[in-house]
Order: sequence, then C-alpha cells, then structure tokens
Amino acid sequence: MSPKQPTEKELLKQVLEPLLDDFQYWFERSLNLLESEKLPFFSEEEQAEFAEKVKAAQQEVNTAKMLFRATEGEVGIESKMLLPWHNLVAQCWDVARMWRQFQEKA
Repeated sequence: MSPKQPTEKELLKQVLEPLLDDFQYWFERSLNLLESEKLPFFSEEEQAEFAEKVKAAQQEVNTAKMLFRATEGEVGIESKMLLPWHNLVAQCWDVARMWRQFQEKA
C-alpha cells in the first residue's frame, strides 16, 4: 500500500504555518536588536528606517497568519508576498552578523 499523499490543505499547514512562525521569530529578534542597541554601521536614520521596515513586515506576517488560521488553512499566500519577507529575513541575518563582528572587535 502506498503512503497517502497529503491534501493541499495539509501541505499548506505543514509548510506555510512553520514558515510564517519563522518569519515572526526572525523579525521579532531583529526588532529587539534594532530597538535596544545603537548599531555603528547604521546612521540613526537608517536604523530607524530598517526597524520600521521590519515592523511593517511583521504586521503583514501577523495578518497573513490570522487569515490563514481564520480560514482553517484553506487560504495560502502568494509567493510574491513571501519573497520580500524572505529577503528581509536575509537582511536581518546580515545585520546580526555585522553586529556580532563589531562586538568581537570591541
């Protein structure tokens, strides 16, 4: 007997829900850093703008997650929405890496 293939709804829940959780985790972590430290590789304005960008993405992810839950996993998210969040997470990782490197030199 061959294994049962997951339904589209099951697949969305298995893949999309953890992905949205990951976005939330990294955005929250980055925002904590941006709001608690003065990052020397950013001007004050650049740091504030990046923090606002992260906050906006955080709100978008929260909204997407609420809609996903409200529809009980019946609605997915277009990949054109996921890509900017993924790119922003990569930028957040770069900021964290630069911060660690700065701290190691200090």
